[in-house]
Amino acid sequence: MNIHEYQGKEILRKFGVATLKGKVAFSPDEAMTVAKEIGGNVWVVKAQIHAGGRGKGGGVKVAKSLDEVHQLASKIINMTLVTHQTGPEGKKVNKVLIEQGCNIAKEYYVACLVDRGTGRVAMMASSEGGVDIEEVAEKHPERIFKVDIDPVVGLAAFQARELAFRLQMAPDVAGKAVKFFMGLYNAFIASDCSIAEINPLVVTKEGDVLALDAKMNFDSNALYRHPEIMEMRDLTEEEPTEIEASKYDLAFIKLDGNIGCLVNGAGLAMATLDIIKLHGGTPANFLDVGGGANKEKVTAAFKIILQDKNVRAIMVNIFGGIMKCDVIAEGVIAASKEVGLKVPLIVRLEGTNVELGKKLLKESGLNITPADDLTDAAKKAVAAAKG
Repeated sequence: MNIHEYQGKEILRKFGVATLKGKVAFSPDEAMTVAKEIGGNVWVVKAQIHAGGRGKGGGVKVAKSLDEVHQLASKIINMTLVTHQTGPEGKKVNKVLIEQGCNIAKEYYVACLVDRGTGRVAMMASSEGGVDIEEVAEKHPERIFKVDIDPVVGLAAFQARELAFRLQMAPDVAGKAVKFFMGLYNAFIASDCSIAEINPLVVTKEGDVLALDAKMNFDSNALYRHPEIMEMRDLTEEEPTEIEASKYDLAFIKLDGNIGCLVNGAGLAMATLDIIKLHGGTPANFLDVGGGANKEKVTAAFKIILQDKNVRAIMVNIFGGIMKCDVIAEGVIAASKEVGLKVPLIVRLEGTNVELGKKLLKESGLNITPADDLTDAAKKAVAAAKG
């Protein structure tokens, strides 16, 4: 789950991570009121969407008067902001963060993330802040530093100091950076994050170490422990079909292809996407109905897939272990009848009660194309989508 920058900063402040004064606003008038509350003579108006690259897209502007705050907020709120992460369709901006200005002396990058190679949390930092870290990794990999963190001990003070000095921070600044790094790590662990990224972390001319931006993603499997974070979920930033899928506990991600996929098991779902691509097709979604799916759940999955007008065929790929093939077959039949299925449907069943499942499909009277195996199913689905 993603949250906005202003929400991430609210969490970070609880762990001693220094940020600038700021508050979210939903209208130009509210933006000007917030600027008055903050005080000063320079403010930053920042679009709040779940995507990076906002500055390059025109979503981050500096205002030097209250009138300018109002003018900039008027332009940014309700604009469609296009960045390298939103895609060409962009995202509508519904709110802005009004934040006090600061005197930036140097920008850095720092993040806590899960390193799948080591199976540990790592802290990664670079002296090249304010730009895409992927670009730095490609052009200047020597400028990225990483420490692996022992899960029992946590981030040790000497590791935080090592990062600060490798970033060539002055001794007085390094002390503040150590506190910053420790707070960031503690926030990451306590909140069950999958990533907590600060880009840029800035050192001001006054010597302060601040989070100028904040990106926090969370492990969805741990959100039951964090109702306060669940309350931060912004449904306007999510794909409507993915929201609908979450109501039925379906793992669903919309893609840009034309072959709808209904599969049980995340690994099998990934293999299904791969084999569709291998045979020249493009998947329209990732959808894992899970091991305990019932007829109602399968029907809901079908309805969600068919909300995508680009879908030209549907491929069902079930390997029944805990999930029984006859239950899936009943769900497929019920869903096909309920939604009035008009696109080709290719079904591959294997596992528990497979013969019963195939018998139910055959006797349903519906236009269902059976497949012998995964390769056969993929070839038939690709052909149906093209035809």
